[in-house]
Amino acid sequence: MYQVGSLVEMKKPHACVIKETGKKANQWKVLRVGADIKIQCTNCQHTIMMSRYDFDRKLKKVLQP
Repeated sequence: MYQVGSLVEMKKPHACVIKETGKKANQWKVLRVGADIKIQCTNCQHTIMMSRYDFDRKLKKVLQP
């Protein structure tokens, strides 16, 4: 399961590109857990808030609990 500080991978990658590999970033850090989840892209620092239901549907796997 995930908690604040966890690194997660979503089903769809973020639009930003990692300079070293040229691939799209797909790692997010969980900043807030509650009725809504707040996550931050580890590459470009963009933050997104979504409902827990949407987050659970879009989550692929937890990389670091």
